Amino acid sequence: MKSIVCEQPFEFKMIQSEKPVPNSGEALIRVRRIGICGTDIHAYGGNQPFFSYPRILGHELSGLIESIPENESGFSVGDQVSIIPYMECGKCLACRSGKTNCCTDMKVLGVHAEGGMSEWITVPYNHLVKTEGLTLDQSAMIEPLSIGAHAVRRAAIHKGEFALVIGAGPIGLGVMAFAKEQGAKVIAMDVNDERLAFAGKWANADYTLNVLENPMEKLAQLTNGDMPSVVFDATGNAKSMMEAFKYPAHGGRLIYVGLVKADITFNDPEFHSKELTLMGSRNATKEDFDYVVNTLKNGKLDMSQYITHRTHMDEMINQFEGWLTPEAKVIKAIVEI
Repeated sequence: MKSIVCEQPFEFKMIQSEKPVPNSGEALIRVRRIGICGTDIHAYGGNQPFFSYPRILGHELSGLIESIPENESGFSVGDQVSIIPYMECGKCLACRSGKTNCCTDMKVLGVHAEGGMSEWITVPYNHLVKTEGLTLDQSAMIEPLSIGAHAVRRAAIHKGEFALVIGAGPIGLGVMAFAKEQGAKVIAMDVNDERLAFAGKWANADYTLNVLENPMEKLAQLTNGDMPSVVFDATGNAKSMMEAFKYPAHGGRLIYVGLVKADITFNDPEFHSKELTLMGSRNATKEDFDYVVNTLKNGKLDMSQYITHRTHMDEMINQFEGWLTPEAKVIKAIVEI
């Protein structure tokens, strides 16, 4: 089969390898769609934490079951599925507590283990989500949307509170959409006015702010001087993540959705004076995947606008670097097989 491997930073290579054979409890999936995400871009650029080379990237995946053992979950050959790419140990305290998304020995496909940028992949069938009634494109987007859904669930949003989402990339857009779904008044903030306009249209953000244009003053005006009670940073940018401590209201919550390969520092007196709650949000759980599936089936998110660029696997290497330029105006790129 064909696979694309990231051999080292800034180097992709198409390789030929044997079609995988499932182990006990695994299904063989014919991969049909692969979403390109920030993790893939960071890996390509050499700044992805928890990563080693060479690696087959790809963890935003949809496909068809080609073989599967008898199972109690109702999966059959031919079913269209999305893949939960987080391979947990099932034994550590986090796993025993239901937080498989932050397992102590986590192996994420495309990061710690070979990913799905291949014609076939084998995965445990308990990491499949049936997506009958959705398109292959929608099915591949369940994973990135689940990241946002999980962060919003972590935040425990109260109806009517102001939620600031910093970063209008694919993950931030999902956070905005699900925060809105939970009843928040959503404020989108970014440096890119076009991204902000898209956030208002696609995620129904109530307000948009350019971070370069006096955000503290404008946030105070929007919130009647209170400031947002919940702030999400989905930038993966250390400077933004440190600046984010300024924005939550006293007694508020700050949730880091993005990940950066750097140290984060903050002013302790400001942190204590506000009695802030600081949270990390990592990956997602089966519960989040199911929630996103239902949201998509209800027609609440238009993925045809969210997916702005696409190519075939045979052309991906030639097109990848072009997607990284601001001029490309990529929201989400997807690879077809």
